[in-house]
Amino acid sequence: MFSSLLAFLTRAGAEPVKVGDAAPVVTGVTETGAKLNLGDVYKQQTYTLVYFYPKADTPGCTKQGCSLRDGYEALTKKGVAVIGVSHDDVAAQKAFKEKYHLPFTLIADTDKSVINAFGVPTRNVPVMGEFASRSAYLIKDGKIVYTDYKGTTDKQAEVNLAVIDGAK
Repeated sequence: MFSSLLAFLTRAGAEPVKVGDAAPVVTGVTETGAKLNLGDVYKQQTYTLVYFYPKADTPGCTKQGCSLRDGYEALTKKGVAVIGVSHDDVAAQKAFKEKYHLPFTLIADTDKSVINAFGVPTRNVPVMGEFASRSAYLIKDGKIVYTDYKGTTDKQAEVNLAVIDGAK
């Protein structure tokens, strides 16, 4: 019954981007309040990992972020820029980044422009609000090269490094 309720509360907008699709070129607001054009990031790095999480400073989201934090050095050596996205506001993203010493950019996607551009499903939880589904997209040369529609939590860095190593 819970899974039926969860399915009912999950809103499927546009289909999520898939391997081979052009990566969405969209601008988001970072945890500092600055605007960031993802298209510019794609051009500056060999790879860009854009990952989505439901809510900052919750158990699964913290595991996912800390996995990427702990694997950050290995990821950057492979030319990966990491960008985390959730519906949280700038203050919540900044606090999350500072609390867990996350060395990468977080986007406060309160208007869902980035979430919608990637076609990430959202859930509306009564009283709590709307949350993006956990997922991750690895981008190279402006194209999606790997998708993780379930958003591996404590293995997010490890999985993406394996994809990159297997892509050579």
